[in-house]
Amino acid sequence: MKTDFEIKDDVLDELAWQPNIDETQIGVIVENGVVTLSGVVNSYAKKLDAEKAAKRVEGVKAVALDIEVKYGTDFKKTDKEIAKAIVDAFEWNALVPEDDIMVKVENGWVYLTGEVQWAYQMNAAKNAAEKLLGVKGVSNLITLKNNIKPTEVKDRIKKAFQRMANLDADNIILETHGHTVTLRGKVHSIKEKEDAEAAAYNAPGVYDVKNELKVEYYTEYA
Repeated sequence: MKTDFEIKDDVLDELAWQPNIDETQIGVIVENGVVTLSGVVNSYAKKLDAEKAAKRVEGVKAVALDIEVKYGTDFKKTDKEIAKAIVDAFEWNALVPEDDIMVKVENGWVYLTGEVQWAYQMNAAKNAAEKLLGVKGVSNLITLKNNIKPTEVKDRIKKAFQRMANLDADNIILETHGHTVTLRGKVHSIKEKEDAEAAAYNAPGVYDVKNELKVEYYTEYA
């Protein structure tokens, strides 16, 4: 089991490994495996990349983000410019059903609403907005519509877990309540936890996923 000091060193090394992140701008605090990242970056994409980098480190149980996004004067965009850029990005993205999604921008923060058929469409819209210049954050309020019966959801997710080489499906307890899925049990990394959630979200008929999986590291997985 890694100490907090060892985890901190590894997180700093992982941040330094990212070509678009200046690790000297980001502070790292680790307490009982929980990593807190702080500092200031000049794009929302860099904030997300810092979070992903920390989550890749073995021993990290959770990541708290206290990173602020501040754009320089030369790169500052008006809400109208950001909204237009998002609409254009949606039009060029085949995964995004742009006619079903409404975009609102307020002080650089993006709010996405509407109703789509699949979770990957909802995620594609969020990912497209996150990467654009001037965006400070994205609230994905898009909802899902699907004709799949709730009784079919559980079997489809179980089969998806069994197909994934990086998941130990036997350690994941799956519960369904209507179109809501609850995941319980143990996984060996934050990435496995997030992969399980993504797989559940991608199953047809799933509107919401409550991810209660616990991350536990074992020597044999080091």
